[in-house]
Order: sequence, then structure tokens, then C-alpha cells
Amino acid sequence: MHFLDIGEVVERTGVPPSTLRYYEEIGLIRSVARHGLRRQFDHDVLMKLSLIGMGKAAGFTLPEISAMFGSDDRPDIPRDQLHAKAKELERQIIELRMLRDVIRHVADCPAPSHMECPSFRKLLKSTTTAPVSRSPKPPPARARSARQR
Repeated sequence: MHFLDIGEVVERTGVPPSTLRYYEEIGLIRSVARHGLRRQFDHDVLMKLSLIGMGKAAGFTLPEISAMFGSDDRPDIPRDQLHAKAKELERQIIELRMLRDVIRHVADCPAPSHMECPSFRKLLKSTTTAPVSRSPKPPPARARSARQR
């Protein structure tokens, strides 16, 4: 059977060798053999690295991602965690859209001073009552989409 050399894994995934070695050290991935001093991996490592990357992009920690793999190394992802993370991301999207709108207004506002602009003052007040944060609080009722109600 042909295994992937660590260099091939790096080339195919873009994950640096140091990260691969760290993932192996903490048990996220496993090398299956060595060719000289170079680690060799099963082809399944590519899918696992994709799942790890997706989990990191979604904001899961490496210990949380590690817990999402069963003893047989297959994904065993708790759906309740995914629903909670999706809600958190939705809240962040709403907050970021609001921040984007404020920034665009500031950039395009024709008022001589932003503090003289009623629209800017209203937008500024709305951002101070709903700060952008990473806490898992749900968005205020007025900012929720109709689908969330």
C-alpha cells in the first residue's frame, strides 16, 4: 500500500509540517510508518485535515475537534454542538453586518461632521447597545431574522 509522505501531505493540504507534527503529538492525526526520518500517513489523513480545518474555521478549539473523532478515528460530531456553533456564527454575522453598515455610512456620510449626522448618531447608539463580542449570547430580538423567531 502506498502511504503519503509528510511532504505530500503538506503539498496537498497546505498544512505546514510543524502543524502536522503538533497534531500528531496531541493525537489529532497519526502517522502509520516512517521512510527514513520522514513520517508517512494513510490517505485518510487528507479528509481528517479538511475536517480539522473546517472545525478551526468555525471556531472550535483543537480539544473540541479532537473530541469529535471516535475511537476508530471516524468523525463522531455531536449535532447539538454544531447547532450551538451555527447560532453563534449567525449572531456574529448579524453583528458584523451592523458594523459594516456603520463603517460604510461613516465613509459615505455627506455631513460636515459625523456627530452632526442623525443617521450616524443612531447607528452609533445601536452599536453601543449591542457590542461585537464572542460571547454565546443570542442576538437582540430586534436583530433576529424572521427565520429565527
